[in-house]
Amino acid sequence: MLTVALGKDYRRQDCSLAKALELLGERWTLLVVRDAFLGVRRYRDFLVHLDIPRAVLAERLQTLTGAGVLERRRYQDSPPRDEYVLTARGRELWTVLYPLTRWGERHLGSPGGPRRIYAHASCGTELDDAGACPACGCAVPPGDVETRPGPGADVGLRDDPVSQALRRPHRLLEPLFGQSIAAENVSLSG
Repeated sequence: MLTVALGKDYRRQDCSLAKALELLGERWTLLVVRDAFLGVRRYRDFLVHLDIPRAVLAERLQTLTGAGVLERRRYQDSPPRDEYVLTARGRELWTVLYPLTRWGERHLGSPGGPRRIYAHASCGTELDDAGACPACGCAVPPGDVETRPGPGADVGLRDDPVSQALRRPHRLLEPLFGQSIAAENVSLSG
């Protein structure tokens, strides 16, 4: 078998897909983005849920923040602690992430069925493969999607706090733990 070293970038490719892969194509990146959609916001929660090396996570968060996919927000001053929240640009990735997840379920899924169910929070109907609600006939934005374990989920596989929280129905983009800084600011000013 011939082994060929891959280049580090796609500079000589005049292609939008190559540019997107430059940002999102590293093996951990879409998992960080997936977890952000699921409501993971804090460094430690990403770290324990993904089993990702610290240096890799720090680099991925820095890259995604620098590219405007995530926003870093201070939620505690002493000691300083930040959370990472999807920006509007990052939330656009739902239209890529959800179909890729569905593709994975169809072609690489569990024999017991889907590992996660994604449903329209307003009516409870499961989304179709394109991310639309068949009952309402509309595309469903990620903030209106509720997720829960599906029949193919191996809920005993992991016991970290994020995995435990994801065993219950949960709306995408809502923080799994505590309040987001934005929610705290609204309640303080209102």
